[in-house]
Amino acid sequence: MLSTAVAAIALPNASAAPTLLSQGKPTTASSAENAGAPATAATDGNTGTRWASAFSDPQWIQVDLGAPAALSQVVLNWEAASGKAFQIQISNDAATWTQVYNTTTGAGGTQTINVTGTGRYVRMYGTQRNTAYGYSLWEFQVFGEVSPTGQTCGPTNRAISRPATASSTENAGTPATAAADGNTGTRWASAASVPQWLTVDLGSAYQLCRVVLRWEAAYANAFQIQVSNDNAAWTQVYSTTTGTGGVQTIDVTGTGRYVRVNATAKATQWGVSLWEFEVYVVGGGQPSSSPPVSSGPIETPDPKNPNFGPNVSVYDPSQQAAAQARLNQIFAGQETNQFGTERYAVLFKPGNHTIDANIGFYTQVAGLGFSPDDVNINGHVRAEALWFGGNATQNFWRGAENLSVTLPNTGNGTQVERWAVSQAVQYRRMHLRGANNEIQLWNGGDGWSSGGLMADTKVDGRVVSGSQQQWYTRNSELGSWAGSVWNMVFQGVQGAPPPNFPNPSHTVINQTPLQREKPFLYIDGTGTYRVFVPALQANTSGTSWYNKTPAGSSVSLDQFFIVRPGHTAAQINAALAAGRHLLVTPGVYHLNQALQVNNPNTIILGLGLATFVPDGGVTAIKVADVDGVKLAGILIDAGTVNSPTLVELGPAGSSASHAANPTSLHDVYFRIGGAHVGNATVSLQVNSNNVIGDHMWIWRADHGNAGTYGWTVSKGQNGMVVNGNDVTMYGLFVEHYQQYQTIWNGNGGRTYFYQNEMPYDPPNQAAWMNGSTRGWAAYKVADSVNTHQAWGLGSYCYFNVNPAVVGERSFEVPVKSGIQFRNMVSVSLGGVGTINHVINNTAGPANTANQIIYVTAGP
Repeated sequence: MLSTAVAAIALPNASAAPTLLSQGKPTTASSAENAGAPATAATDGNTGTRWASAFSDPQWIQVDLGAPAALSQVVLNWEAASGKAFQIQISNDAATWTQVYNTTTGAGGTQTINVTGTGRYVRMYGTQRNTAYGYSLWEFQVFGEVSPTGQTCGPTNRAISRPATASSTENAGTPATAAADGNTGTRWASAASVPQWLTVDLGSAYQLCRVVLRWEAAYANAFQIQVSNDNAAWTQVYSTTTGTGGVQTIDVTGTGRYVRVNATAKATQWGVSLWEFEVYVVGGGQPSSSPPVSSGPIETPDPKNPNFGPNVSVYDPSQQAAAQARLNQIFAGQETNQFGTERYAVLFKPGNHTIDANIGFYTQVAGLGFSPDDVNINGHVRAEALWFGGNATQNFWRGAENLSVTLPNTGNGTQVERWAVSQAVQYRRMHLRGANNEIQLWNGGDGWSSGGLMADTKVDGRVVSGSQQQWYTRNSELGSWAGSVWNMVFQGVQGAPPPNFPNPSHTVINQTPLQREKPFLYIDGTGTYRVFVPALQANTSGTSWYNKTPAGSSVSLDQFFIVRPGHTAAQINAALAAGRHLLVTPGVYHLNQALQVNNPNTIILGLGLATFVPDGGVTAIKVADVDGVKLAGILIDAGTVNSPTLVELGPAGSSASHAANPTSLHDVYFRIGGAHVGNATVSLQVNSNNVIGDHMWIWRADHGNAGTYGWTVSKGQNGMVVNGNDVTMYGLFVEHYQQYQTIWNGNGGRTYFYQNEMPYDPPNQAAWMNGSTRGWAAYKVADSVNTHQAWGLGSYCYFNVNPAVVGERSFEVPVKSGIQFRNMVSVSLGGVGTINHVINNTAGPANTANQIIYVTAGP
């Protein structure tokens, strides 16, 4: 992304003359015309060799100087294929770029360009060519000055998206995190007294060089800048009693992990308020060697060569044979391995790969590009149901993400991609190319399927849902859609079919009111692994990436703790306490203590259906009532001893507003039984306000390994309980719990798409009674709630243990003007059992004689 960062100034070095810095340094490019025109030929000092790009726009070439330098001049020695419109950009991390030169009238030849700025990486970014060919440079030369130690004040604000805390806040709309979010339209404001302080945790100790305070009108006229390595003992690095407000740029010298502005006098009757609190560090932004970044078990990964453990395979385009062999090997073991312990992720670096990826259980196939189009699969990324006779209703727990797919041309017209899946399967951030092609969401024949999710995805051709009982498509771009069964919901989808519920059963919501897309792992132009965290966005439609630059921020992998098989809960908690994010590699991790997430903005990103099993009755994950935590790509599998909760978002009684920076869950799955005996009273308890759920399957097993499921074997009372206000759920699947599947106690709740099956296994009616009411509703809104909205809901029964069992209703809600439910269906699957009413006492029954009952509005 290109930023307008604060200009960085080199430390004084008056005696040094400008030096050619780029020759022989690592050089990369967006493309190369052929093997004889590599990027390195432009920095080899030989004017007889050249770099040449592909024949398209945009294209770039960049050189890594090895350390930040104060730049003075760039010389472009063009071959005939020159750039007409291009920019010179600099960066300290190869992710956030600052423009130092721009032209739309480039004439080719040899261009000598004077520039001012400090950076380690220098890039020519071309947007328009002078010829029909690509861009071609005989030499790309960068001149500048390096201090005797090679250290300059870097241009990257290290405080952005780091945990921030404060002595007080004026109100819920002015939290501490607003001063470290990179947004000058949000602010922290304190109570109207002094002293007051704001602290940011950089995650590791750095050598500091500059702090920038962007004051709101309520500023401090006396304050100190302080640093600490333990957030307890503070060292002063700057002090003033004549603060002027506005934007104050303060040069400092000191080393610390925590940086604090401590205000002791204020200039107005109000408190003190900062739009942004920016922290800049010496050199390339690497942690200081003193004190050490971590101690004991907390590793700091090499972001260019991380250790992902034994279950992650990474391939570049030159390794296609090895990649195909690995995919085949994994699929052979995982095709039918529904309740095994193996977990895998196969990741592809940017470029073209000729691959057929048939994805089995607990397997994730993903691209490592910043855009899905950076990694193109010439072949298939598919899920088949052959192992189950074409029936895909048990094709769970797998995913495809961040890839483009070009189907092989067989000469038979329309090419078909098969994605025959059911719950807990994400088809996310994908691009299926070819306007004449189609993706089939079932086996293409007579098999059933019970999915599913498509999100942030572009399908150039047609989506055919076939036998899919229900499907949720969000923020995508489709050529067209064909098919429906019971409950198909489209939200923020360009190319959605008309809204005709219930015939066909298409619910269409034009926009997504508030969403943050799932974080993802990628490799930047320097070969550094980073995690991109999409920004919170309102009222969106279409993808976040096609023909646009995704909004959000990047976090280097050196800010993470990479969890690998063998790591313990104590080690993981030590990393969390130290301010690290977690990248959880594929595996099954038994926890003897809850993972405690106390720092705001913490990312927990799983690969390959990474699984946590809480043992001894502990909760797997507890999140404090803080801003902006992201949980993504993990499976929580209940342990044998009953846990009161599996995941708890905020402690009981949480009351803070997180409207500006909510916690979000993405592709988070829960399971009770099936693999082993499991017990949990509540699987997901949401106590914090403003939480966003983005695709969850919360499941009590109706089948599995022998002896692992049954009414008295693996018990779960409620799937999800929401106590927080203004909580939003997208793509929510909750199934087979023994009382209310979902309980909503907070106001302002919203659900877009809900899929439910009542428990299969009540032995008789007496065992499944809610007082005098037969059974428990699938979705219960508490009588005290005044505002709640839901769209596109389905609830099914299949009482196969005792078909005489009756569920009184699917949806039980108060009758109030602020409670609105739209487009509901109750289904008796095969006529096995009865749901007496759809919502409250309206409509029904769904039974053997009338298996499908629709209601368009209620209560």
